[in-house]
Amino acid sequence: MALAVGDLAFRSVGPRTGVYAEPGMVDTAAWELADMERMVQAAEDLYGPYRWERYDVLVLPPSFPFGGMENPRLTFATPTILAGDRSLTALIAHELAHSWSGNLVTNATWNDFWLNEGFTVYFEKRICEKIYGKDYANMLATLGHQDLQHTVEKFTGEGLAADTRLKLDLTGRDPDDGVSDVAYEKGYAFLRRLEESVGRDRFDAFLRNYFDRFAFQSLTTEQFLDHLQEHLIEPGNVHVDVKAWVYGTGIPADLVVPVSDKFTKVEVEVERWRLGTTAAELRTEGWSTFEWIHFVRHLPDSMTTPQMADLDAAFRFTGTGNSEILAVWLERSVENDYAPAYERLSAFLTSVGRRKFLQPLYEALIKTEKGRAMAQHIYANARPNYHSVAVRTIDELLDWTKMSDPVTL
Repeated sequence: MALAVGDLAFRSVGPRTGVYAEPGMVDTAAWELADMERMVQAAEDLYGPYRWERYDVLVLPPSFPFGGMENPRLTFATPTILAGDRSLTALIAHELAHSWSGNLVTNATWNDFWLNEGFTVYFEKRICEKIYGKDYANMLATLGHQDLQHTVEKFTGEGLAADTRLKLDLTGRDPDDGVSDVAYEKGYAFLRRLEESVGRDRFDAFLRNYFDRFAFQSLTTEQFLDHLQEHLIEPGNVHVDVKAWVYGTGIPADLVVPVSDKFTKVEVEVERWRLGTTAAELRTEGWSTFEWIHFVRHLPDSMTTPQMADLDAAFRFTGTGNSEILAVWLERSVENDYAPAYERLSAFLTSVGRRKFLQPLYEALIKTEKGRAMAQHIYANARPNYHSVAVRTIDELLDWTKMSDPVTL
């Protein structure tokens, strides 16, 4: 069960969609999430009727540790998606897609977690493509591929290559250990590979049949693979090494690498800046959130304070209200010891509890002695307001329980 108790207001955004939030935030949230009804319609056009009657979203306080939680009929969502320009609502498309992949057809065990998330990422991108166009979906897919590459490299380097499989073995472990970009993005890439093999129309028919046939049931990976073999692989004469995708480690060689023309143009501007063009002279007009994220991710690994200041003066990264852009910028700021961003870093880590943002920033901080001291000081103040899920993660990262008197830091 999921309970939300508080002073909540409601705004309708469609015949069967609406937003709950605290009274001071509900109008802002309703404006930001105005496309919810369109998303439900797009999802139904793809894979069949929405079977839960209503789809509402509850915007929670900043301490909520996840982007969203797909409770049937009422998604719990982080307020960090309220960017003021409707640019981060792909998260709502993701949680809505869980109404089919996750709530309608559910993973039977945590080892089969990819059945929820891989399908949902695929579905999310199809919803977004239908509403916002191919460029939007391609940018989403490319950023996801970058995340997958990073996670696979990290896990492999830490001796956790087994966790890069889709079908996991979490025996004796916290199921939360299985929650990584692998389930999401490698799962998506597998489905994208199948779509490429048989064509979109045939793959859509397969998925529609899958959701109808297994509606309101729980499924193991092996049950899905049997269904896949019978209804897609054999009839379509598909030549995809399914076992390698599901049980193998790493990134399969036949992965369909997403390509974004918009990101190619971003990379041109990164190179121009690297060669000496000032930030203010770069061609960035009309860039979306995704283009800015790609830009910051592809800046040189090592930058001087004057270089960071040039970027910050032109684009006001440190002062942005967009949490996704801010998070990647703050990570680069830590990596390059850009002191002017540290006050915002402290404020962000103290006011936001979403683990997606917390973990990379604390990980970046603890790579140096100075950063570790900063992390411990910030965490001592922030920890009482974090959710227990985030506390468990950051406690382990900082060896918090081994500290003799952490509260006095």
